[in-house]
Amino acid sequence: MNAREKVLTLVAQQIIEKQSNGKIFKVAIDGVDGAGKSFFAAELATILREYGASVIEASVDGFHNPKSIRLRLGVRSPSGFYHDSYNYAALKEVLLEPLSPRGNRQYRRAIFDHQTDSPVNSVLEQAKPGSILVFDGIFLHRSELRDYRDYSIFLKLPFELSVPRGNARFGTSPNPLDASNTRYVEGQKLYLSDCQPESLASVVIDNSELERPLILKRVSNESTK
Repeated sequence: MNAREKVLTLVAQQIIEKQSNGKIFKVAIDGVDGAGKSFFAAELATILREYGASVIEASVDGFHNPKSIRLRLGVRSPSGFYHDSYNYAALKEVLLEPLSPRGNRQYRRAIFDHQTDSPVNSVLEQAKPGSILVFDGIFLHRSELRDYRDYSIFLKLPFELSVPRGNARFGTSPNPLDASNTRYVEGQKLYLSDCQPESLASVVIDNSELERPLILKRVSNESTK
């Protein structure tokens, strides 16, 4: 087992230990753009299934606001990126509330495609009792989502690494100081300052080296909600 597999397995084991019978256990995977959230979430979900868990995978990227809202403060606005990117009311209504203790376990994984800037009619699904939701995305330690996570992971790395890693997908500037990155870098700095996600996360992982992630913080005695 390599270093990455060891970290993923340790996190998966802690989630399994904290899971309550019958309850949908919600795991949030947070971090700046380019932190490796989606890959970590997919790998974690695979390991959880190997332990016999029923896993639901979803992403905040399925809950963007329309462009008319996202960009209403301008295409370079950090505040607009932080405050206007996502439809948290819809996220709670169709995914997080149904998977909460008083919910009916009927959920949708997405409502909007930001690439086409149009709604999507995702399938209404039924969660099994005791399932684990693995949910990834930026800004997941915002106060609006406080009551909808039982366990959270913050993937940490500096913008000098995250920006080129994330922008490689789009062929855009790898320089965090480039004007084209101002909206995203400064918007995420607003989030980091406002919400202090490292202090709230169950686990903080330095993901600078993908093959050798390093656990910086692990709350071993955190009680589930």
